[in-house]
Amino acid sequence: MLSVEGIHTFYGLSHILFGVSLKVEPRAIVCLLGRNGAGKTTTLRSIIGLNPPREGKVFFKGEEVTGLEPYLLTRRGISYVPDDRRIFADLSVGENLEVAVRGGAPGGRWGKEKVFELFPALRKIESRKGGCLSGGEQKMLAIARAL
Repeated sequence: MLSVEGIHTFYGLSHILFGVSLKVEPRAIVCLLGRNGAGKTTTLRSIIGLNPPREGKVFFKGEEVTGLEPYLLTRRGISYVPDDRRIFADLSVGENLEVAVRGGAPGGRWGKEKVFELFPALRKIESRKGGCLSGGEQKMLAIARAL
């Protein structure tokens, strides 16, 4: 489903990723581990197109997606949840989810109700503003939005 082949990514002149390759099969759960500065975040940012690799290729569902804009990758089904979560603090939980649904893939599998099935705690706080959520609630909301 997702295949990364020999990507090399730079920040300016600094060569950060040196030929990273990985393959993720459908329904697989994968954990990317490493010490601080090992390139975990850069690998993810390279896949989603926030820091496109200078060399190598990224494939999703058999299609090369290297260098596509992040919003196009999201519409294809690849999402990224950064550490800082980036939810809309002034919008309610429900409004945050509605914004994500509008920007998602047409006919996407994850509507608000399906998200509430996965995260029932979000249904209970649907009217609460994003900025009033605990760190864990914000993380749930960020993941729900990505779905």
